[in-house]
Amino acid sequence: MAKEGKAAPPKKEQKTKAAEASAAKPAAESKKGPSGRNMYHYVGEAWKDLSTDDMYDVMWQRYVDWRKEGTFVRVDKPTRIDKARALGYKAKQGYVIVRAKVRKGGLRKHRIRKGRKPKRKGILKITMRKNIQRVAEERVSKKYPNLEALASYWVGEDGKHKWFEVIMVDPNHPVIKSDPKINWICSPKNSTRAFRGLTPAGKRGRGLVRTRGRGAEKVRPSLGAHNRKGT
Repeated sequence: MAKEGKAAPPKKEQKTKAAEASAAKPAAESKKGPSGRNMYHYVGEAWKDLSTDDMYDVMWQRYVDWRKEGTFVRVDKPTRIDKARALGYKAKQGYVIVRAKVRKGGLRKHRIRKGRKPKRKGILKITMRKNIQRVAEERVSKKYPNLEALASYWVGEDGKHKWFEVIMVDPNHPVIKSDPKINWICSPKNSTRAFRGLTPAGKRGRGLVRTRGRGAEKVRPSLGAHNRKGT
């Protein structure tokens, strides 16, 4: 006699298993979110276009309040949580957020009315060697000499000023020393990072991010290399 195969489960059991599987799928999808993206993605998308009705009203009121404040303001929480987290900020002891206000403009020079050659007037092709963001980081580092600048990001600007939030870290704090992901900043080699162009804004301004090869021979390895001709 031929061996009989296993009997199939009754139809009622098949229906109940299918119903349980279909009920479990929406629960799993709800944990991931409808599009599989987290909160930081949507915060970043909102900051890409400040002309929308919601962001325009919020930024307008922020500018009104920020103009009345001082040059350096220590804030409790970052204004752009997505940018701060991407640059290394953590909501723990030892991290400090400082909002800095710097002047806006390209330092264009007035035309000289006295007699001289046009090429000797010194107006054209004379630009700042540092960008405004690096200036903000250096000023904050001077204001808080016991902290080190980790990174910074743009938070707003009007006709006269720009505002940047600088992420500062206390290298002498025990929480920072015990964190293996950030305790590298406690080394003396990483002191005065903002003044040596070692922050992300500093490296970008020195041409270390998008520039390689021919024409960038003097930008590496440091500012003092190549007879101090580094960018």
